[in-house]
Amino acid sequence: MKILLVEDDPFFQKFYFFKLREKQFEVEIAKDGVEAMQFVKQAIPDVILLDLIMPNKDGFEVLQELAADPNLKQIPVLVFSTLSQEADVVKAKQLGARDYVNKSFFDFDSLLIKIQSVMTHH
Repeated sequence: MKILLVEDDPFFQKFYFFKLREKQFEVEIAKDGVEAMQFVKQAIPDVILLDLIMPNKDGFEVLQELAADPNLKQIPVLVFSTLSQEADVVKAKQLGARDYVNKSFFDFDSLLIKIQSVMTHH
């Protein structure tokens, strides 16, 4: 299973890259929304872990672009952010995100459960 991790923070990139690889996921990293969209158009991932606050193109813009493309809007997106503000999560879900993971807690098990959940309801 291929996961695209869209994250501009090198620490989170490394941590989640290795943790997900340990669980036998294939992981690609995009450091902003521009890279994410380039990647998605070349190789559609099974799940996108999407940070919201990034340079160049943020997570909200990525969600809007995915939703506008019939081939891409089916990809399950988990919003992956340190923001615990309800408004941002609600906005992201309105734009098509399936669920929300708070990356600052390093609750890796709950991330795995959410990945499995979006895959089974894909």
